[in-house]
Amino acid sequence: MKLLSLNVGRPKTVDYTSQSQGLTGIDKQPVEGPLYVAAPGPKGVGGSGVAGDAVCDTRHHGGNDQAVYAVAREDLDEWEHVLGRSLPNGVFGENLTTRGLDVSGALIGERWRIGADVILEVTSGRIPCRTFQGHLGEAGWVKRFTHRAAPGAYLRVVVPGEVRAGDPIEIVHQPDHTVTVALQFRATTAERELLPRVLAAGDTLHPEIRAEAEKYVARHSS
Repeated sequence: MKLLSLNVGRPKTVDYTSQSQGLTGIDKQPVEGPLYVAAPGPKGVGGSGVAGDAVCDTRHHGGNDQAVYAVAREDLDEWEHVLGRSLPNGVFGENLTTRGLDVSGALIGERWRIGADVILEVTSGRIPCRTFQGHLGEAGWVKRFTHRAAPGAYLRVVVPGEVRAGDPIEIVHQPDHTVTVALQFRATTAERELLPRVLAAGDTLHPEIRAEAEKYVARHSS
């Protein structure tokens, strides 16, 4: 398992985002690195956890629980086949393009060591939005991406440090539950009856999703 590509985005003006100034950092490009990775601060204040990477809409992106976004190269390869087009590393707006790691099959709370020092913890899957669809230019993309339920993973930074393309990735901790990123994504989107199951992930689950699941349980138990 390795970090195939380290990707960052610069602010770009587009007509397909709801960000107030029309800016997005989704167009991420591979860099040689190394780059420093650290917790950026609370959502709404902090941006990306990767140095030099732009997060323009901090209402929905960035912050400690969405500090880094990872996508498996294998998933990009599958989408290349489906869409009939080339999908370079970084095209999904991911900071980390991995090889040999089942990103969407990772457990919430699973921890990865990248390189010598950096440790990241899986928090949730990525929810597709209009900016993602506009960036790819694929009609019905939000629906298609949601249906496949292989969203890649958001991660928080547990131990900061430098990473670069080619670094090995090691799974150093797996929690004692069965809540995968894919399961959490399905529960949050099309199969909301699964929401009670995601609470087994405890405090490692993205706090917004945990709160959503708790509200669902409270509503359906009364």
